[in-house]
Amino acid sequence: MTDLPAFIRLNADDNVVVVTENMDSGATVSGVELCNPVPTGHKLATASIAKGDAVRKYDQIIGFASSDIKPGEHVHSHNCEYRSDFERDPAPGVDAVPTDFVPVDQRATFEGIVRSNGDVGTRNYIGVLSTVNCSATVAKMIAAHFTPDKLKAFPNVDGVVAFTHGTGCALDLQSEGYAMLQRTFNGYARHANMGGILVVGLGCESAQINDLMDRYDLEDGEAFQHLVIQENGGTQKTVAAGVERIEAMLVHANAVKRQTVSAEHLTVALQCGGSDGYSGITANPALGAAVDLLVRHGGTAILAETPEIYGAEHLLTRRAETAEVAEKLIKRIRWWEDYTAKNDGTMDNNPTPGNKAGGLTTILEKSLGAAAKGGTTNLVDVYEYAEPVTKKGFVFMDSPGYDPVSITGEVASGANLVTFTTGRGSVFGYKPAPSVKLATNTQMFERMSGDMDVNCGEILSAGVSVEEMGERIFHLLLDVASGQPSKSEELGFGDNEFTPWIVGTVM
Repeated sequence: MTDLPAFIRLNADDNVVVVTENMDSGATVSGVELCNPVPTGHKLATASIAKGDAVRKYDQIIGFASSDIKPGEHVHSHNCEYRSDFERDPAPGVDAVPTDFVPVDQRATFEGIVRSNGDVGTRNYIGVLSTVNCSATVAKMIAAHFTPDKLKAFPNVDGVVAFTHGTGCALDLQSEGYAMLQRTFNGYARHANMGGILVVGLGCESAQINDLMDRYDLEDGEAFQHLVIQENGGTQKTVAAGVERIEAMLVHANAVKRQTVSAEHLTVALQCGGSDGYSGITANPALGAAVDLLVRHGGTAILAETPEIYGAEHLLTRRAETAEVAEKLIKRIRWWEDYTAKNDGTMDNNPTPGNKAGGLTTILEKSLGAAAKGGTTNLVDVYEYAEPVTKKGFVFMDSPGYDPVSITGEVASGANLVTFTTGRGSVFGYKPAPSVKLATNTQMFERMSGDMDVNCGEILSAGVSVEEMGERIFHLLLDVASGQPSKSEELGFGDNEFTPWIVGTVM
């Protein structure tokens, strides 16, 4: 272990530093005497900042002084405010550079599950998907029948899981929200981590199974079946029929064997939750370094949570491979500005109270740290929520910042692995994709070591470089993709996180 530095200055032009321990009034940091106590992970002014002037961190604007700030003052919500009307140049593609791909025959590999269509899974689940909340209980009853004891005869199947939710009816069938829901269902029905799926509907809901099947050319077969409760004679008959269908699916699903495949078949969801003042310093940049490795080895990484790149979107558009890709991202940003205004909100409704307690003051500051998860390679495309990702490399998918909703969309888009950085200590898992949790600070990692897979806090507490931590994460992802259980899998997480995004009027 090494001694933590008392503070971190992220750029020479910043007018704040981040302290790494609880500081009392009178202590001296970066040559200035503290005017008041400053908690660990929070910001301290190292220069005078006049009311209305920009507060700078990462050499970027994270807010504006709402009152005069003296050197040595704690900088946080009481004297630093959000504004959206400051100039940031999107400069499409100005920072895009050719990617240094690893030769195909030298790329990293993992032990994956190759499906008949060529897609590669990292897990092998059978799902019971409800089209509407009204069929959720029946879906859960069917899945609950398949206890660990009953699945012993099928060792290559990771489990039978119910994907249930609170929507599916009273929707405008021509609406954006309904299209998103159908895309989400289709993404799970076709997901590479699914050895089979049974879709269960009530019968009179808006989200009709026949519409789903017609829209996406889904047909009943070895890996896809559907049941309608009203047509099947009610709860008990539908549960019995569902159990019978899945028993047949199990034989087919159990026939798979893992085989060595290239890392180009990994599609990783990038997520952060319970972020703190260290997220943009340790775990997020380290995950970004792992993403750079993944992309160089031919794989795909999906950044999401559009409200949590707000104010940092120019750093992504500058890496866009084409002007069209940059414009796609800007269009989604404008959609969110309009969406929040219509609902009497602002983009600064995020950060959460927990984020603020951890040192994050505005959405601008949070976004600059969150965007670091995407590494440094080109942004090759931008997708709508749950839209299938078809390009390899670093991409963006539109979603809210709420983790379960965002990850539901990323998995529907094709992510077969989830990475999740956290500073406050989120407990999370996501079936059917294994979730790897990355701690931003050593104190939280030690306190919650049963939930955390990687201690990125060692970047500060042990002097590990961001690049070395990125290497560790990349190799762990290969191991987990090959079947090694993550901490959240060992704890049994993942049955309750399926949360499709609800947009539009519910009638």
